[in-house]
Amino acid sequence: MLGRTRRFGRATLLAALGAVVALVAIAAVMLGPRLIGDEAERDHVAEFYTQPEGAADGAPGTLVRSERLDGALLGTTAWRIMYRTRDVDGRPVVATGIVATPDGTAPHDGRTVLAWAHPTTGVADACTPSRMFDPYLDVEGIRVMLDRGYTVVATDYVGMGTEGPDSYLVGVTAGNSVLDSVRAARALDGAHAGSKTVLWGHSQGGQAVLFAAERAKTYAPELTVLAAAVAAPAADLTALLGSHLDDLSGTTIGSYAFSAYSQVYAGRGARLDTVLTPAAIGILPQMNALCLLTQNKELHRIAAPVVGTFFAHNPESVEPWATLLRENSAGGRTFTAPLFVAQGAKDKLVLPADTERFVAHEKQQGMNVTYHSAADGDHGTVAYLSLPALTAWLNSVGA
Repeated sequence: MLGRTRRFGRATLLAALGAVVALVAIAAVMLGPRLIGDEAERDHVAEFYTQPEGAADGAPGTLVRSERLDGALLGTTAWRIMYRTRDVDGRPVVATGIVATPDGTAPHDGRTVLAWAHPTTGVADACTPSRMFDPYLDVEGIRVMLDRGYTVVATDYVGMGTEGPDSYLVGVTAGNSVLDSVRAARALDGAHAGSKTVLWGHSQGGQAVLFAAERAKTYAPELTVLAAAVAAPAADLTALLGSHLDDLSGTTIGSYAFSAYSQVYAGRGARLDTVLTPAAIGILPQMNALCLLTQNKELHRIAAPVVGTFFAHNPESVEPWATLLRENSAGGRTFTAPLFVAQGAKDKLVLPADTERFVAHEKQQGMNVTYHSAADGDHGTVAYLSLPALTAWLNSVGA
């Protein structure tokens, strides 16, 4: 019996090792060309983001340039794009991003476009998603969406990797960059992008998607927004910052947001010294040079000494900051597309109670809102954990 057990154990071990080898081989086949392609692009990727003279001149959504990506996902063709859009004041600016489309025959009226809006990565050029080694990594659910037959476009937002004002949590600019990314995908030969559009965003990207949905009818009337979906959206900026006045999250978000607002709204008196302490203002250049997640340890090291003394005043009580936070919070307009809102029950950044209040507000306005609570989801995992519910909802609304 002992000998049989040993032989069985050895056979089981060999089978398990064989399975691992097979999985590694499959991964190599699937990922190898993609990673090799990503590596091959490293030598010239920076050149793409150098804007030609007059790059912003032209209609919103038109392409400045595009290039095929060597490291495309299996069964897809992909591009890096630079395109024109408009900022909060209507001025022409430029944004970048990626487009991926499934290989094969597209519908006669083009593929539905999934416009992805990414969560906070930072504001420095190095934090630009399309410029990273794996530009698909931050597109949460990209494989699911491509398998649905969507063409996927993912904007970097204005001011990330391109010239122009930093647009961090500037709702109108972010929303425009999302809508114009769809227009840019439609202008790209080979993307087979139609006018039907689904919007999907997480955290910072949730705010961008909500502003895009609210503005689509007037800003991009040629697009048919079938559905809008957000995960842990930065919908109410007053509540978001109010919940983190004295912690590392508030210092990090504040470093990115107040720097951006002081540039964008300088003409409205958005001076940093009216809301931040001198110590806080002193660390902004260092904080804004670092990327979230990949450089968290250094971000926290710089921020730690000013936690609790970052804000000189609660922004909610100081103008023009109080008004600017309200203006850049979603919910000011209704839209007809159905809305899916996912929230992680364990989220410590965008608090469940804040999202639930936003959902209640939207429902009170007569909007069609589906709320999904991910019991085990935190801020980082909620979008992935909500993908099954999201895909079922997309099916139910015919998107």
